[in-house]
This record gives sequence, structure tokens and C-alpha cells, in this order.
Amino acid sequence: NGEPKEMMQKIRREGMRWQIISMLDKARPITSHERFILDVIRGIYPDATEVEVRQHLDYLADRRLVELVKQPSGAWFADLTRLGVDIAEYTIDCQPGIARPEKYWEG
Repeated sequence: NGEPKEMMQKIRREGMRWQIISMLDKARPITSHERFILDVIRGIYPDATEVEVRQHLDYLADRRLVELVKQPSGAWFADLTRLGVDIAEYTIDCQPGIARPEKYWEG
């Protein structure tokens, strides 16, 4: 039965997406290079890969939460969009697919 493994993959995937949003929010207004994002993510998920981070950046870009610039050299750069900032700041609801923690404080 692959359910526990699938659940762990879901937790990892959604958690990593939240960590990327949170990290990009803290980096604002600086645009973040994918290598920096990967280094930060590896502090939480030591076995994270470049492909995995790119998949999550692509997903977040598809949801209009992140703006990606994919340079001809192959490097990717990311910034939060207005919606991404709103998700990070808890000013709008977070749809499924991102493991944003519940807000436990006031204000």
C-alpha cells in the first residue's frame, strides 16, 4: 500500500511550496536566483533537487503567485506577485496545494 508514501510526498510538496513563498516574501524586493532558493530549501529539505524546486516554482507561477524569469543562460529568477505577497501575509485565503500554517496570532 503506497498511501503513507504518497501522503509524505504530498506533505513535502506542499510544505516546500509554502517555504518558497515565505522565503521569497522575506527576500523582497530582491529578485531571487534559483540557486539561492535551492540553498534555502536544502536547509529544510537536505535532499531537495534543482528539478524539484523548479517544479514548485513552475506550479506557483501557474497559480500567479510567483513571477518567473527564465533567462537564455538557463538560470531562473523568482519574485512574488501581489497574490503571492497576500498569501504570505495571510490577507487572502490559501487554496489547497500549499501548506500554509494556520494563523495563530492576532493582527
